[in-house]
Amino acid sequence: MSSFKIYFKFVKPYRKLVLITLFIGMVKFAIPLILPLIMKYIVDDLLLSSLSITEKTHQLMEVMMVTFVLFVIIRAPIEYLRQFFAQLTTSRILYDLRSHLYGHIQKLSLRYYQNHKTGEIISRMINDAEQTKNIVETGLMNIWLDLFTLTIAIGFMIHMDFGLTLVAIAVFPFYAISVKTLYKKLRNLTKSRSQALAEMQGYLHERVNGIPVIKSFALEDYEKENFGLKNNKFLNRALALTKWNAITNSIINTITDIAPLLVLSYGAYQVIQGHLTIGAFVAFFAYLDRLYSPLRRLVNSSTELTQASASLDRVIELMNEPYDIVDSSHARTVQQLQGKIDFQDVSFRYDNSTDWVLKNIQLSIQPGETVAFVGMSGGGKSSLISLLPRFYDIQQGNILLDDKDIKDITIKSLRFQIGMVLQDNILFSGTVRENILLGKPSAADDEIIYAAKAANAHDFIMNLPNGYDTEIGERGMKLSGGQKQRVAIARVFLKNPSILILDEATSALDLESEHLIQESLGKLAKDRTTLIVAHRLSTITHADQIVLIENGEIKEKGTHEQLMNENGPYFRLFNVQNLHGVE
Repeated sequence: MSSFKIYFKFVKPYRKLVLITLFIGMVKFAIPLILPLIMKYIVDDLLLSSLSITEKTHQLMEVMMVTFVLFVIIRAPIEYLRQFFAQLTTSRILYDLRSHLYGHIQKLSLRYYQNHKTGEIISRMINDAEQTKNIVETGLMNIWLDLFTLTIAIGFMIHMDFGLTLVAIAVFPFYAISVKTLYKKLRNLTKSRSQALAEMQGYLHERVNGIPVIKSFALEDYEKENFGLKNNKFLNRALALTKWNAITNSIINTITDIAPLLVLSYGAYQVIQGHLTIGAFVAFFAYLDRLYSPLRRLVNSSTELTQASASLDRVIELMNEPYDIVDSSHARTVQQLQGKIDFQDVSFRYDNSTDWVLKNIQLSIQPGETVAFVGMSGGGKSSLISLLPRFYDIQQGNILLDDKDIKDITIKSLRFQIGMVLQDNILFSGTVRENILLGKPSAADDEIIYAAKAANAHDFIMNLPNGYDTEIGERGMKLSGGQKQRVAIARVFLKNPSILILDEATSALDLESEHLIQESLGKLAKDRTTLIVAHRLSTITHADQIVLIENGEIKEKGTHEQLMNENGPYFRLFNVQNLHGVE
């Protein structure tokens, strides 16, 4: 399906508004077309007539009174309505488009975000989407109104003098040739400029988020130079587009200037020969502006539409990005899970061109059990737990929840049953209350406070300037690491999931914060199936099962005591950590 067909799905609900805007616009553009006829009447039927001065003055006042009413009283509200309805229509379409895009990017997999820069995605949603409104405002409204003006103007001109009309429109073919030749390159230049802008925004987004790193390494000058390269790339592409626009406008304006010279020459000759009245000649010359003004706008519209279509292509590329993770046709919603988990011969890799990250994983977890995954970094622990909420889909084997294949459970209800506390939990700008509410948006205040108390977060929250209504900044930057973790735990308490996943949840905290968080995690894990990815083995000795993963394979599993008695890899790793004081 073409980009325009997809886009017009967003336009269709507002087709009545488009038609209303067109009708109002026709009235608005028709009024100025009367002015040359009034000029002809004043010159031929008043100024050059044999009427007395009194009669001429009387008729002139009558004509001008009607003209003032038409142009001042009637045209003003029509102009307002045209502008209002045009902006109303394009704004609503743009609102629907961005809403659809936001819903779409929510469904894209983590793999997509790993391969695309955040700034570029934002650029397509904001800058490119904004450009597409010209498809409606220019393509569906202004072009038709300019064609309407052209048609009426040519009709009046033919009525006054057919031969002079042919002279006036003699340059039309040159317009067509220029547009076809010059605008062919414009689309590519526009798309190239948009891509450069997106790259610069992507770079800027990353660096703004990484300001602490830049400052800590004193990289300000280095980063300024790198940004300058991105900025310069955008400048060069913008200038290339500007240069081509300038060439286009100079050629079009030159062609436009030829027409009045031809009309002035031939029209004056016709008046001298007595074939055309002075009033008709004056009116005809006035219509010439009514003819070439919309024609010039039509050419400019070609520029706007070319740029808009290039931006539309980028928007549709994002919109057509396929979903890696989707509900199967027979997927069912689950309301509650017991928490039984079975990994049956599971193998997984992030891409068909890469090595297997997990190989033949065979593991059974009973409801309410606490299972810890340990091993060296890069072994596949975090990859394994990311498969349970279907952040990625496996290539081989099956994952069962309560004896149901997770692919037979709707993604939304599956993830609703799983709560996650990560090493670096993301908090959003806003208040503490709003961040906790992410666990259950409909929760009442007493539920929020209960969740915060369970997470050992209530006391520090009440000491903040505005308590639960304190703004915490982007990514919770106004809170300490331990405070952010406790807010993240509070929202999982509020969610009250059947399965809990803890991925290095305390590894980056000080001892005091870790003690508080371990205490709250203990409450949270009670009566839930809990999966823990841990680096410090001393924190998971209580687990019902400990699973050691190396190079994507399960090397050992059992309780702490069983594994220590086997004197295997877990035994050696535990002793190494104790020997070096890693707790």
